[in-house]
Order: sequence, then C-alpha cells, then structure tokens
Amino acid sequence: MPDDPSQGREPGPALITFGCRLNAYESEVIRRHAGAVEAESGVPLVVVNTCAVTAEAERQARQAIRKARRANPEARIVVTGCAAQIAPESWAALPEVDHVLGNEDKLRAETWQRLAAGPSDAAASLQVTDIQEVRETAGHLIEGFEGRARAFVQVQQGCDHRCTFCVIPYGRGPSRSVPIGEIVRQVRTLAKSGYCEIVLSGVDITAYGPDLPGSPTLGQMVRRLLAQVPEVTRLRLSSLDPVEIDDDLWRLIAEEPRLMPHLHLSAQAGDDLILKRMKRRHARADVVALCDRARTLRPGIAFGADLIAGFPTESEAMFANSLALVEDCDLAFLHVFPYSERPGTPAARMPALPMAERKARAARLRAAGEAVLAGFLQAQVGRVTDALIEQPGLGRTPHFARVALATAGDGPSPEPGAVVPVRLTGVAGDRLTGMVCSRSDKT
Repeated sequence: MPDDPSQGREPGPALITFGCRLNAYESEVIRRHAGAVEAESGVPLVVVNTCAVTAEAERQARQAIRKARRANPEARIVVTGCAAQIAPESWAALPEVDHVLGNEDKLRAETWQRLAAGPSDAAASLQVTDIQEVRETAGHLIEGFEGRARAFVQVQQGCDHRCTFCVIPYGRGPSRSVPIGEIVRQVRTLAKSGYCEIVLSGVDITAYGPDLPGSPTLGQMVRRLLAQVPEVTRLRLSSLDPVEIDDDLWRLIAEEPRLMPHLHLSAQAGDDLILKRMKRRHARADVVALCDRARTLRPGIAFGADLIAGFPTESEAMFANSLALVEDCDLAFLHVFPYSERPGTPAARMPALPMAERKARAARLRAAGEAVLAGFLQAQVGRVTDALIEQPGLGRTPHFARVALATAGDGPSPEPGAVVPVRLTGVAGDRLTGMVCSRSDKT
C-alpha cells in the first residue's frame, strides 16, 4: 500500500507510489529532485506516482490525492506516473492537483527546477513529453530506498508489444535498455550502501538489449553484472516473459547461487484461445515447459505469476485451464487481477463478462494459489536458510516466502536489510515461522 501523507510529514517531499517496482525505483529519483524544489521554494510537495494497469489503481490514486489535499492544504500536489502520462488533462482537471508530469519528465532535474520557479496558475500546469518519441533511457544514481530493505534498479523501460488488454506501452513508450555500465555503477553504489538484495526491474526486462551496441541479452547483462559487482549477495528479477529467457539466463538459473531461486512469470492466462485473444506470444505449454526446465536445472525453485481473471469471452472451460495451470506449475506466489477495461485497448471492445463473475473467478484463482503456497511452505519446515530482514520480526527467504522470526535467548533482533541464517520451524497462515540461528547451524 502507498504511504499515507495524513500520518504527519517527515522532512522532504511526501511520495505516494502506486503500481510496480519500476515506479518504486522512479519515486526515489523523484525524491531527490522534488526535495531540491522544496528546499528552494519553501513550499511542501506531495507527489503521487500513479499506475494505469487497472481502473482500481486509478481510483485509489484519485482517493489518495483528495486525502493528501485535506491533510496538506498548503502543499503543492504533483501527479505523475502512467495514468498521468496517458490522460494528463483528466488529472489536471482535479481541483486538488497543481502540476501534472509525464513519465519521462518526472525523472529530469530541469522539470523540477521549473516547478521551483513558483506556484502554478489557476489551472494545473502540464509538463508531459510525447513518450512514443523517447528512444533512450538514462541511468539514475540512487544511494538508497527510503523504508525498504531491498533496492530496485531499472534496467529496461517501455514495451514494444501490444497485448490487447494493456495500456502500459502508451504510458511507458517503446522498449529501451539501460547500458550495462550504468547498471553496474548503480548496483555497485547500492551494494556499498549496504543493500544485500537487488531487484532488476523494467516493463519487459526480457526485452533487454537489442537497442544497445552488441545487442546483449538479459542473461549476458546479469552475468556481467554479477562478475563486476561480487559484493552483491542476492539478485532477483522482476516479471519474465515465458518465451524470452535466453541461454545465458538459463545457465545462471542453473549455476548462480546469488540469483535467487524464484521466478515471477507474466503468464496472464492458462488457456490458449484466451492467450491468443490477449495477443500474448506464448501458449500454455510454454509456461509448463519453462517451469519443468527450471525445476530440472534448479530443484526446489519457486514460481509466481501474473494472472487475469474474467478476460472478455472467457468461458468456464477456458477459465478452468487457467485454474489448472496454478496447480500444474505449482504457482505459489500469484498476482491475480479481475479483468479491467482500459479505454482505447482492443479488449475493451470485446464481449465482456459481468464484473461479479470476474471477481468470483479471481477469488478462485487466489484460493488455488493459497493451496499451492500452503504445500510449498510446509515443505520448507525444518530447513535452515537465509532470510532478508524486511522489518523487525519479518524476513523473506530466497524463495520469496515470508517468515515471522524469533531470536534465541536475549539476543538483539537483526536490523532490516540484514541477511541472517534462519531455522524454519513451522507455518502460520501464509508465512513460515523461524528462529534466527548461527552460521554454523546452516547445512
């Protein structure tokens, strides 16, 4: 959930971030630029970094804007992110909003310097570049992430595909990659700042590389990154396209212990006709084959997936194929979305299912995922593993399972961001329980 600005203002701009890990990364870039504006102008800022994946995400952003205005009547409210990029005028029309920035504009220091010049006019000011004209993505040097135990690094931006349900290419522009040298520089800085776990993020990270000299693949970039920054102890990848894992990445999955044994797949559905109507490039069999190959190379690897419930024209039999995919592939960590019409997309013109049916199918998918997760967690009990401490008393295993932690005797609790050995002792709901132990207990 986004931070709540009504809970009091800390020094620096208030950031309310919705959506993906890429937005979380970009909010840290914004924090630096917006902080300079606050320091120069003396006027507090509230920045709302929006998401456009679903109508619900946009509704929550509008609600946050209204709440932020009530809590901060003297602040200047800046709205940015994918929703603002796609429909800037509609966000500028909200009476609470002072400025609207596009996705490219929000990352530029000069954009924020213009904001520092003075208050907006009666109508909200707009600074929104045509995102489809952007052809390069620069790296941004970030030293840390406020309130987070792991760090996100942008390696890729935009998307060249046109899935029929998705508006994100219109909010993010064409696919473009961050040069490997800039990624190495950013990751090295974060590692030196004490971050043990790095997450490589983007809109479509398996599309990494063809726009760069030499056309490196994602796997080649990750291999070079790990070689050049040996102090990185844990590396994760954001959502992967099931048909774009290259040979180097497969070798890393098999051989590199610093690459965490957890893959999150952009599956979306488990029925071939629905996948075709979504204009996805994979079939159901591709997802099954990927999971089978990954398990052979890395026994015990965990899987998550994005799934859409109630896509237009989805019959009960088609939905049953998606439901069965959860068990067939042991998808333990699901992101499930009831289908949400996005204006201007081809799917929005297809025969729609009632919203009640979409929500009911989403609940069934989540229940299936919870059953797989329960079995996965139970199989971990009795093992000793490492856990990244996310907050006091709560960690995350290499497989991405949450673990509620206790410490032996009167020993101090490990600080967030630390990686500690943990003996897994049981299961409590959707998480493991564990006891912090010594390195010598690891087997």
